[in-house]
Amino acid sequence: MIIIKKDVFKRRSWFGRNPHLVCILPSVIIMGLLVIIPTVFLYYLSLTNYELGSNWSNVKMVGFANFKRLFSGRDPEFWNSIKLSVVFMVIATSLELVLGFFVAFLLNREFKFKNIVFACLIVPIAMTPSIAGQIWKLMYNAEFGVINYILKIIFNLKISWLSPEFAFTSIIITDIWQWTPFMTLIIYAGLRSIPLDPYESAQVDGGNAIQVFRYITLPLLKPLLLVAIIFRAIDSLRLFDVPFVLTQGGPGSATELLSLHVYRLGFAQTGWIGRASACAIVLLVLTILFSQILIRYMRKGDEEN
Repeated sequence: MIIIKKDVFKRRSWFGRNPHLVCILPSVIIMGLLVIIPTVFLYYLSLTNYELGSNWSNVKMVGFANFKRLFSGRDPEFWNSIKLSVVFMVIATSLELVLGFFVAFLLNREFKFKNIVFACLIVPIAMTPSIAGQIWKLMYNAEFGVINYILKIIFNLKISWLSPEFAFTSIIITDIWQWTPFMTLIIYAGLRSIPLDPYESAQVDGGNAIQVFRYITLPLLKPLLLVAIIFRAIDSLRLFDVPFVLTQGGPGSATELLSLHVYRLGFAQTGWIGRASACAIVLLVLTILFSQILIRYMRKGDEEN
């Protein structure tokens, strides 16, 4: 007869008490290495004077000189790129949210060819940003683009979409076209998950459409909306593909977002990898900062509820 002492399970190892962690530990380690090692190496490069193609034996530690150069005003294009990135993030994310709401409410009812509409919504999301940029670059062509062709027929109007005056707007339009369906699908899924009971109670109490939206629909969708906003804000802040294909940051620096500024410093012209790494660290900090602000706001809302 085998006798099992009561304290056998108490003496088990930490992994023995948490067997599920054994399964996920390898993936956690791999993901941690994929994130931590490049970040540490990027920070190391930001403290050096390394230039693209130079010998590692000539690399010297310069401390925070690269960061001092950025924040001392000796690189005015750096501040311009930060301003453009933040403005782009706010405008693009806000418009995508509003348009996504509008389209989701239209889809939240039965009509013919609804499946075809959903298929059309998936196309921009499935398309790679570089391909989307190429398509819109052709459409923005001042002489042969389809947009100016339509404007000329209707309004007898011709716009140089990739000129300094309209290039930034053109990038925003392209981003809205590609990612509004993302917002739409998330909001639509949230609308379909809301039970009918609150709406029926509001109808009995005589609530109008605005009151129903403000006190029922919006609060129930709030967690889902904040998650969608976090994803889109982070993605728009680090956007590179579309502006690179459309304008490569130009004309001049009219569309040089922070990610493009990093590319120009490190690879396109000067090869200053150290300074480019410092800019990349700033971009990383901005991304983390904005994401943390939105996450805290989301948690605050959950605590209030």
